[in-house]
Amino acid sequence: MTLTHSDEKVGGLMRLTYDDPDFSGLLGDEQEALLTIAWNVGDDQMVVVDETTVLLPTNHVIVLNVNQSFRFENPRYISAWQFNRDFYCIIDHDHEVSCAGLLFYGSNGAPVITLDLVNQRKIGLMFQVFLDEFEEEEDNLKTEMLRIVLKRLIVKLTRSYKEQNSLTGIENKEMDVIRKFNLMVEKNYRSLHQVQDYADLLHKSPKTISNLFSKYSDKSPLETIHERIVLEAKRLLIYTDKTTKQIAYETGFQDIPGFSRFFKKHTQLAPSKFRDQYEIQPLGKN
Repeated sequence: MTLTHSDEKVGGLMRLTYDDPDFSGLLGDEQEALLTIAWNVGDDQMVVVDETTVLLPTNHVIVLNVNQSFRFENPRYISAWQFNRDFYCIIDHDHEVSCAGLLFYGSNGAPVITLDLVNQRKIGLMFQVFLDEFEEEEDNLKTEMLRIVLKRLIVKLTRSYKEQNSLTGIENKEMDVIRKFNLMVEKNYRSLHQVQDYADLLHKSPKTISNLFSKYSDKSPLETIHERIVLEAKRLLIYTDKTTKQIAYETGFQDIPGFSRFFKKHTQLAPSKFRDQYEIQPLGKN
């Protein structure tokens, strides 16, 4: 079941989904740009994020960005909150829990958060509040209430994420640089392909950024940039019928040979071979 609420004044959209055997987020030309918080209330299951399989244990939450494609092994047991930036975005004054905050841009992948018994109860109670609020008549107070409870959910999950990853004290400031770097890559990867480009935007030296990535990430800044470009190219090859020339242009390359060399270097396959050999397979029966 999916419940939907819209804030027509700002184009905001929020959805609450549960007990839906078809719940997924496969990208395409018409894909809505929704942030997703998905809670596995059933047994351990697998989730495929951008065609990489991730284990999602029982009572764990996975956070998915607007640019990520995903599908679950047992979607019926997923309770999910989805919303766009127009509905919830407080980037200007609260970076940790904004739509560009720690959960969505604090890592290069999709964060998986453990819920202990206390937080399972708290998240469960919040879920019930969401259900109750969706049953209310449509008005401005409903929109505000949903935003308030959504922020509380994000705050709770952000605290858990920080605790589980030991992100405290001075590390917060250092992690914030990585978060901003990831956010800027997301916004600019089509046109900016060098670490120096992002160092200039962050008013940091490339060496400083590289040192922080060495401390907190298993990838270098350049690998992060390249992986984002390759990921977009893969998505366009898998989920659209755009030509190699169109995809090269969309990912910032001036010619097809340059794009093809780059793509093959990172995937060991030419773009056309990658598309030909690829076919989306379901994870399992629901």
